[in-house]
Amino acid sequence: MITDFRSRFGFHSTPFTREFAVEQRFALGIFDESLTALSRAIENRMSAALIAPAGTGKTVLLRALTHGLPEARYRVHYVKVTELSKRDMCREIAVVCGAEPAGSYPMLVRRLQERFVTATAIDGVRPVLILDEAQDLRPDVLSILRTLTNYEMDSKLVLSILLAGQTPLRDILKREAHESITKRLAHFAYLRLLSREETLRYIAHRCTIAGATTQPWDSRALDAIYEISCGNLRAIDSLAYKALELAHDAGVSVVDSNHIATARKLVSP
Repeated sequence: MITDFRSRFGFHSTPFTREFAVEQRFALGIFDESLTALSRAIENRMSAALIAPAGTGKTVLLRALTHGLPEARYRVHYVKVTELSKRDMCREIAVVCGAEPAGSYPMLVRRLQERFVTATAIDGVRPVLILDEAQDLRPDVLSILRTLTNYEMDSKLVLSILLAGQTPLRDILKREAHESITKRLAHFAYLRLLSREETLRYIAHRCTIAGATTQPWDSRALDAIYEISCGNLRAIDSLAYKALELAHDAGVSVVDSNHIATARKLVSP
């Protein structure tokens, strides 16, 4: 079935899935600008934030950022945030960093700081900590970030922290209580939904990297995808994939707006 699905539309790989190489990402100005700015902040041993609505490419940007940091110079640690206490969050960070994840909160903080200093001074690499879904950080846990980046009375840059989260993260960081954290962030990068023209280019791009030499959509199908998805990458992928399946099952090689309308019912709750 999968082979037939691919061959009908000329694909050599399954389109509109999350499985694609970083080098095959969709070229978009705001994405590349954010990637460049975040990379520069990390190269300067500073911290930053990435704020993006759900479905706008945050995870792809984090993959691209990590991919672009040479392993010989950087050691990237990734933690997906949940609503943990300060001690439990330190334990999560300790696990991914290879530090002993036991002891009291102050002891865990010291171990983490020592681990990051060792990485810089002995291993010769710069530690980078990515905290994804950071909008779920408890307010008291944010204080950890100020502590972890404070070395020699704030006179030495050792650890770069990247806070990545959805739109509520922006409001959290604007609060007066978190001013000391916000001032430690050298850059705020933002992603957004695609425009109509960008959506059409994105769809064509995803088909091309999957091997198609012609686009299997009529114009109304493309308009419908944009109108329904509003430029949300995740919604575009779901609609496009399901519509291709429906067209294949119907024995046709061009997706029309009826396929998109049916796909909407099948991929939306």
